[in-house]
Amino acid sequence: MQPLAISRYSVVNCLGAGAQAVTGAIRERRSGLAPCDFETVALESWIGRVAGLEQVRIRSDLAAYDCRNNRLAQLGLDTDGFTGAVAAARERYGAARIGVFVGTSTSGILETELAYRRRDPRSGALPPDFRYAETQNTFSLADFVRRYLALEGPACVVSSACSSTAKVFGNAARMIAAGICDSAVVGGVDSLCLTTLYGFHSLELTARGPCRPFDAERDGISIGEGAGFALLERKPAAAGAAAALLGIGESSDAHHMSTPHPEGLGAKLAMTRALESAGLGPSDVDYVNLHGTGTRTNDAAEDRAVSDLFNAVTPCSSTKGATGHLLGAAGVTEAIICILSIGHDLMPGSANTRAVDPEVRCNYLVANREGRVRRALSNSFGFGGSNCSLVLGAAP
Repeated sequence: MQPLAISRYSVVNCLGAGAQAVTGAIRERRSGLAPCDFETVALESWIGRVAGLEQVRIRSDLAAYDCRNNRLAQLGLDTDGFTGAVAAARERYGAARIGVFVGTSTSGILETELAYRRRDPRSGALPPDFRYAETQNTFSLADFVRRYLALEGPACVVSSACSSTAKVFGNAARMIAAGICDSAVVGGVDSLCLTTLYGFHSLELTARGPCRPFDAERDGISIGEGAGFALLERKPAAAGAAAALLGIGESSDAHHMSTPHPEGLGAKLAMTRALESAGLGPSDVDYVNLHGTGTRTNDAAEDRAVSDLFNAVTPCSSTKGATGHLLGAAGVTEAIICILSIGHDLMPGSANTRAVDPEVRCNYLVANREGRVRRALSNSFGFGGSNCSLVLGAAP
């Protein structure tokens, strides 16, 4: 593929708001996870909650879109100068030439959960102030972002579980290559809700303490929330870009609804296609950010795929011990962490991991490692075998 410039990005999660806050936490190997205190949830679990989100107020002209998910989106858009960068791009290209491609897994379903508590006791009707289209509807996120940034180009939402906000990079790249867009806002949001907390607990996938990816005693995921956005532009048009999108690989192994192929076949295919798309080989990658959820089966399958492809040489780690699993927002968040790794020549260690599983074959980092990072690969693997890998590189 033709490389695309990543001219600006923004990131918000339990580590803080903005690239500086997230980089600082990674340098300090600090986790943002804490015992679950969300709403009425009574589970022995830890979560990655964004502080102060309850106090965020949606811009007055978009008040109908008020929900936790869109509040988090607004916080992300207003971080790291992202809104201003999009406004400048809008002046260059025109509002109709910038697309919006975002991902989410649950959108604003919390708003529906809260509305069900207020149903009419006699009829069971939902309260009249509940607005499904602007809150729970999956397209609500793209609609809100598009209106907030005053854009008029094509817009869509990808909801492929944990690969959602990695796959949107592919959507945007294809639309730009087809000449439909000159630029694109990509990324997405997932926010805490009862459905995901109780749902993953019912699948026996949540850890009792903070998650410990690739640890010998790992026992599941810690659910978090977050937002991440990136502005993609054609390479010649974006002087001073922060990074470059070099390659994208997707696959669907369809092995099982919630369990990856035990040999990691779909994961390996996505990584191989990403490298081919970038015109690179495994030895050209300096760091791999793993999907690394902290479940026994997911980590084991990814380890097989990564060690087979990278010959147990390339340093790799999961950052979910710091952020929690951001579900639909994990892909863009970890792509941005790769960009930060490239910009700071820092390969993140694995927060909360104590002792790496002796069966792990990949070159897994527990402690931070400093060293030149020119190119990084980020993995995002969703339910149903929906896999996506991205290759990021330093801007020319």
